[in-house]
Amino acid sequence: MAIDYVKRTPGQSGQPGRPGQHAAGPAAHSAGRGPAVDLRKVTARAPGLVNLYKTARRSLESAGLEGRRAAVYLVLDRSGSMRPYYKDGTVQHLAEQALGLSANLDDDGVVPVVFFSTEVDGTAEIGLDAYEDRIGTLHDSLGHMGRTNYHVAMQAVIDHYTASGATDPGLVIFQTDGGPTSRAAAEHVLCTAARLPLFWQFVGFGDPDSKQFDFLRMLDDLPVPAKRMVDNAGFFPAGPAPLTLSDDALYQSLLSEFPSWLTAARQAGILG
Repeated sequence: MAIDYVKRTPGQSGQPGRPGQHAAGPAAHSAGRGPAVDLRKVTARAPGLVNLYKTARRSLESAGLEGRRAAVYLVLDRSGSMRPYYKDGTVQHLAEQALGLSANLDDDGVVPVVFFSTEVDGTAEIGLDAYEDRIGTLHDSLGHMGRTNYHVAMQAVIDHYTASGATDPGLVIFQTDGGPTSRAAAEHVLCTAARLPLFWQFVGFGDPDSKQFDFLRMLDDLPVPAKRMVDNAGFFPAGPAPLTLSDDALYQSLLSEFPSWLTAARQAGILG
């Protein structure tokens, strides 16, 4: 069962629209600008996200990204081994963390979500007005959990981003608990996508020393320019119990390589 992206018309600041459709390139990072969605709007529309929103803002400021605009995507693994993480609310919490970050970066107040296993199982959106308990409900509607094919999910993000008319860069939070079934396909898509204004931040759920994550470490270290135009990916392990990881630590890890990619992408002409 597929879940289509909710079609929305661009609106005023803080209203749903296409991701990252505002100012592009260096001009998008203005020291005089605050978060994309005002705190008052977050408080009114999604009071349960206020603490995440504030924590994300502090992390952005620490990373030198205050005033930055970007479209945030969330990719979620639905391979069979992920079942406990959906059941205990870990994946729902990651979605809320992504939304708290997005509210600082993108005034649409919406995060496109891709669920994947063997194929793309479904696509949806979460927003300030519709996020509570949403991930579990969507997951339960998708049926069978399959294998782990990164490349199909990556292509879904690429297709959505290029069709959206976005002018800001994209930050893709790509969650998984293991290596892909097709490693060659995943590497090929990542390297090909290096010419696009998309940064892929992989987040590993599980034992950080597991060989399951060797491939992600390899992707993180793929040579430039021999394999790709710029270093367009990062990886960090969230551990076997990601719910115990503080929001501050999660955001710091999500943003650790994004600033250097922005610089490299601008120098390479990927960003205006």
